[in-house]
Amino acid sequence: MHILSDKLWFPPIEAAMEDGLLAMGGDLSVDRLLLAYQQGIFPWYEGNTPLWWSPHPRFVLFPQQLIVAKSMHQLIKKKKFEFTINQDFAAVINACKLVKRADQVGTWITPAVEQSYIQLHQLGHAHSAETWLDGKLVGGLYGIQMGNLFFGESMFSKSSNASKFAFIQYVRVLQNQGVQLIDCQVYTQHLESFGARMISRAEFKHYLATLL
Repeated sequence: MHILSDKLWFPPIEAAMEDGLLAMGGDLSVDRLLLAYQQGIFPWYEGNTPLWWSPHPRFVLFPQQLIVAKSMHQLIKKKKFEFTINQDFAAVINACKLVKRADQVGTWITPAVEQSYIQLHQLGHAHSAETWLDGKLVGGLYGIQMGNLFFGESMFSKSSNASKFAFIQYVRVLQNQGVQLIDCQVYTQHLESFGARMISRAEFKHYLATLL
């Protein structure tokens, strides 16, 4: 594992350990974060020291292969929820930070991470999708878009199916925008149900090279 200094640099992703950990240290500056995503690297850690990851294989979703369950089709038709994009990025990332997750203690979205991604949003790189119910934010997700590739970061739900609704609607929007790959980073059964699957590091690097 490499230790990063102030120099704006990352080792090649082939140098990642078996669990995907590539490097530690450095900062969360906009320039470093953008460089990381361009190379297929993302930050994920607890505590004060950034850890940088590039897992193999990589969990991704091809938007045209999105699977929508019959129950979600019915929910969308009922128009129970309202869907927006970039309506309240700060509230979405804050909700992702605060939501309780069964498989983890604490959150990797530290105040520093939160501020860095808000800055990325203000610069037009990070985007949020929101689900509203009776005027209240009840679900959503955020991530980074570069060219025709979207890097998903986190999602939350305060109402049944609210995050699923935001995800389905936003994937459709991304597909209409020409996005051809959504990086889901690591496996979750939840995203697998939408059609996400594993691809090799070589395949992922190919998409990085062609879609960015």
